[in-house]
Amino acid sequence: MADSYELAASSSNRYSARMNMPRVALFVSIVLLAAASDVFSAGQNFAGEYADKNFLNGQAVFQMSLEQSGDTVSVWFSAGYNDGHGAAPEADGTGKVTDKGTVQFKFRDSSKNAGTGRIVPAGEGIIVSLKTTRVSDSSCLEFYGQKMRLKRVGKE
Repeated sequence: MADSYELAASSSNRYSARMNMPRVALFVSIVLLAAASDVFSAGQNFAGEYADKNFLNGQAVFQMSLEQSGDTVSVWFSAGYNDGHGAAPEADGTGKVTDKGTVQFKFRDSSKNAGTGRIVPAGEGIIVSLKTTRVSDSSCLEFYGQKMRLKRVGKE
């Protein structure tokens, strides 16, 4: 009689263990996917200094500095004419690395203009597109364009 109880108990334990295996596998899969998504979103490192020293056909300079912590990116940029005339906006903002490996951010400049931007990695540099959402000083708008290619100029 003891043998039949032991057999029933061991069958029950094996059945219970088989039923828990899918739950364990599901839990492990969820943990691995969460870790992988963190790695992929933070895998693209945008931190660094970038510039176009021949901006506006060599008449101006556009420079950008990016700092990154995880998927949060702090953005700072400035632009100005080489001879010092006209507006020379400085701007800053924050954004996030998207699942597509780009940065979407919002900014506000020293002339109280505001807007959004997108940064796309491009080899050893980045491509920046800026769009104003509020204009207080239109003299800055000539510096805010689409698909501006900036080269890495400093250490990471």
